[in-house]
Amino acid sequence: MSDPIQKACDKAGGQTALANSLSELTGTVVTQQRIRNWLARGSRVPAEYCVAIEQVTGGDVSRRDMRPDDWHLIWPELADSLPQHTMPSLPTDFHLVTGN
Repeated sequence: MSDPIQKACDKAGGQTALANSLSELTGTVVTQQRIRNWLARGSRVPAEYCVAIEQVTGGDVSRRDMRPDDWHLIWPELADSLPQHTMPSLPTDFHLVTGN
C-alpha cells in the first residue's frame, strides 16, 4: 500500500499544490515544507487536515487511510457507517482518561 500523503500529493499535483489547497480549505498557512516533513518523517497527518485532504483528493485518500489507528475515535460518524467487525479494536491496556 502506498503512503497516503504521497498519494495525496500525486493526486493534487505535487507537494506545493497540496499545501496551497490545504491552506485555502483550512484557512491556515500550510507550507510545502510541512508536507515534505510528513512524507520524510512518516508522520501521521494532524487530524485538522485530514478532511481537507480527503476533499482535495476526491475521497481517494480517506481519513481512514491517514489515521488508521484512531479515525473512529476522531470521526465517530464514520464508524457508524461500518459493520462492527470492521472497526479497529482498542488495545487491551487502553484506559480512558477523564478530566475529573
